[in-house]
Amino acid sequence: MAQQAYRTETDNGGAGSEPQPTRFRRLCERLTRGWRGDRRIWRRGLVLAACSVLTALVMLAHGHIPNAIGNLGSLVDTFLPWVGLLIPVLLVLGLIRKSATALIATVLPAAVWLNLFGGLLTDKTATGGDLMVATHNVNADNPDPSATARGVAASGADVLALEELKASEVPTYERALESTYEYHAVVGTVGLWSKYPLSDVKAVDIRLGWKRAMRATVTAPAGPVAVYVAHLPSVRVKLEAGFTARQRDESADALGEAIADEPLPNVVLLGDLNGTMNDRALNAVTSQMRSTQGAVGSGFGFSWPASFPMARIDQILVKGAEPESSWTLPATASDHLPIAARVRVIPQDD
Repeated sequence: MAQQAYRTETDNGGAGSEPQPTRFRRLCERLTRGWRGDRRIWRRGLVLAACSVLTALVMLAHGHIPNAIGNLGSLVDTFLPWVGLLIPVLLVLGLIRKSATALIATVLPAAVWLNLFGGLLTDKTATGGDLMVATHNVNADNPDPSATARGVAASGADVLALEELKASEVPTYERALESTYEYHAVVGTVGLWSKYPLSDVKAVDIRLGWKRAMRATVTAPAGPVAVYVAHLPSVRVKLEAGFTARQRDESADALGEAIADEPLPNVVLLGDLNGTMNDRALNAVTSQMRSTQGAVGSGFGFSWPASFPMARIDQILVKGAEPESSWTLPATASDHLPIAARVRVIPQDD
């Protein structure tokens, strides 16, 4: 018997065909069109591959970039996470150039960036902690200091540090915060408000000639805590001078010495350090303390500028006390974002 061949009819009466490729598949085919059989894909893009290697080396060896010329090393340290933006650019250029060498080379900076900052992409916050602290550079030119004070107080912080307090506006902050905080002290342009008693309040000499740092003992329920509030000098990026930070660096050294001499085991530093944890110029402080954001925060926690945060120059650092969670607070009328953390005070007999 003769065999009859069958065909599947389509809606328009034609023979059936293979499924149409998906949009993603068509895109991949378009991008790789002309690659097959092209031996030059390994010879093209050597400059792009070299750029990928250089990007990885900058991130790996940023601590060895010298500060001799315009404090270039500290400038790179401060904005180091943003170097990662070069990776997708190199990847796209490698695709456009149709270079397998360039594409494979981007794996190197991507791996380095993830090793340095990948841990910040995960949420490490935990519940717990018996002391909530917050800090905010309120900006001397703040147009609404009363609303700013009420905004940060609404966070529920037990201890609140404010920096860049304008002398004429201190009474405004005091009135706005008096219903929330029973105790407070102001030294120069920094202040500390607390729900728990304050004692041993004094200025900390950070070699400026005026008062921008203080220390106080907070008698928290779990035990006394030495709380430092500091506003280190600002840094500037100038075409003719680079990253000018000498005064900031000297103040950081002085602050580090004061903290190293602190007799209490639980220490918290709150303030605007005008530098990130990567900046080697802050080593006198950061080498002996932990960043709450780095330890238990979610994300990078950038705090400045408030309109488009690019760096975390406002810091909450601890020594002895154990960080439990760390986060940024809603924006106020300041050019900085306030930040907060919960810490667990370690009893002195532990």
